[in-house]
Amino acid sequence: MPEKVVISPQQNQCGVWSIPILHWRIGLLSALVLVGMVVVWSIDGCTIKNIIQGLRYQHQDYLLSSNFTFVEPYIPVTLHQNQPNSKTVLDSHNPIKSVVLKGHSSWISSELEPNFTSNLLVRWLAHGGEPCKDSKTSDISIPGLDGGKVIELSAGDVHEFGFQALDDLGKPHCLGGDYFETDLSGESWKSRPLVKDFKNGSYSISLQVHPDFYGVYNLTVILLYRHFEGLKFTPWRFSYDRVLRNIVIRFYKTSAQLPQLQACKASDFERDVWCGRWTRHGKNDDCPIGNDGRYRCLAPDFSCKAPWCDGSLGSLESNGWVYSTHCSFKMYSPEAAWNCLKNRWIFFWGDSNHVDTIRNLLNFILDLPEIHSVPRRFDMNFSNPKDPSQTVRITSIFNGHWNETQNYLGLDSLRDEGFQDLLKKYFSEDTIPDTVIMNSGLHDGVHWRSIRAFSVGAEYAALFWEDLMKTVKQRGLEWPRVFYRHTVATGGYARSLAFNPNKMEVFNGVLLEKLKRVGVVSGAIDNFDMTFPWHFDNRCNDGVHYGRAPAKMKWRDGQIGHQYFVDLMLAHVLLNALCAR
Repeated sequence: MPEKVVISPQQNQCGVWSIPILHWRIGLLSALVLVGMVVVWSIDGCTIKNIIQGLRYQHQDYLLSSNFTFVEPYIPVTLHQNQPNSKTVLDSHNPIKSVVLKGHSSWISSELEPNFTSNLLVRWLAHGGEPCKDSKTSDISIPGLDGGKVIELSAGDVHEFGFQALDDLGKPHCLGGDYFETDLSGESWKSRPLVKDFKNGSYSISLQVHPDFYGVYNLTVILLYRHFEGLKFTPWRFSYDRVLRNIVIRFYKTSAQLPQLQACKASDFERDVWCGRWTRHGKNDDCPIGNDGRYRCLAPDFSCKAPWCDGSLGSLESNGWVYSTHCSFKMYSPEAAWNCLKNRWIFFWGDSNHVDTIRNLLNFILDLPEIHSVPRRFDMNFSNPKDPSQTVRITSIFNGHWNETQNYLGLDSLRDEGFQDLLKKYFSEDTIPDTVIMNSGLHDGVHWRSIRAFSVGAEYAALFWEDLMKTVKQRGLEWPRVFYRHTVATGGYARSLAFNPNKMEVFNGVLLEKLKRVGVVSGAIDNFDMTFPWHFDNRCNDGVHYGRAPAKMKWRDGQIGHQYFVDLMLAHVLLNALCAR
């Protein structure tokens, strides 16, 4: 309640106060104060930020639609001195600007937002108060891509298009937090176009295809959840899951030169978020499934095509597909893998996808096909069948629950003292693991009732690992290299469940930020980005696992057999992280 204002009788320049004039002035003053308070209350942090950004970037000649107001995304353009023809090209035919970075010779990239968790909580708790904020997104407007015609874009260049969220009446929705699934697919290319959220109902989508892969593509945009509804405890009640756009784009060949991908080095794994793509370098249309459920479509000696990968592409059993990101990966032969892993100790802590990846590593790469499965919790030594002197110790501790036979506790399993002691035991030996690969998310998605609660659990987990790290260092030992392996993008039917992609991507960011802040993690492996292009159905997953053992049996999608190469690719990526210098 505002305090009462007491006006003491005093003279003005004309003598004593006139009572009618006094009442009129007090009424006017009160009205102005009330209007001012409403204006102040209606402004939130995002609005203030947008005003500041608008002033900062007003020299960029923003274009506004005549139908609605659009806060234009800004792209910082770095022009290289050795490229005198580099320039920013603005499409003046569109009411909302599209930006093409001509001669901007770099790949699309992203990074984890600074203060990711705190900023997320502020936005998650933001109130409406205005019609455009209280509405919900049901469509979008992409002036640079809408129109129903085949879009023609130059290959190699970065094309960033602004788009606006619209409500049921076609009016602008001015609150961010919508979760768009995007897919750019051609005959030999699959990637997830980067979407930026400007927190006010405006977004942008960035498209890029290497000149070697020019041709016809389909761009699909799906609105899976509105305004953080995928983070709710019961997200299936709020799943929107509608295809908003399916646009045909022809990328034509240009002379643009992108930096050639280099083999991944140790420093490449310091990048928190990846923006990769799957490319295809061979194809066998007459590839039957084997009786063992495997797809041996290409010969084992079918080689990778530089610079997209190195080694045997046929051994990936992907019918020519391979993943690359800001660097390219080596496909390890059994000999090379054993030479890397001999006398080492690899420690896994995470969900049951680790179980599949370890089995695939043993079966497909380390030449141990007789190991049909590994349990959720184990500590074993494995020997090279061709050279028994080469051994590797692998420990795997399931973190879905402190009881390995149960599920859906996630990080809260660390509240159990016995589970803590189990983990501490492995770091109390004379020697400790030289590498740790950890993740969490699937079971957390079911367990935690809100993103705020999960952030508390993630903080607790980070502090536990920090204390363990300090204990190791106090013993004069070196803390192992620790990689955070991003949780998968759940697929098909699971896209609407408690561990949906919206929630998993956010949980990845929260936990990774907490672990990095205390200095536990030294690198990241973005399995979310790797799995996302294959998550729209269940051909490559059962919803939550991408590496189930091959089997000539009816799969979840009704077909006989399933694809397992996405997780096998992860096994090779892990070896690249373990062996890179």
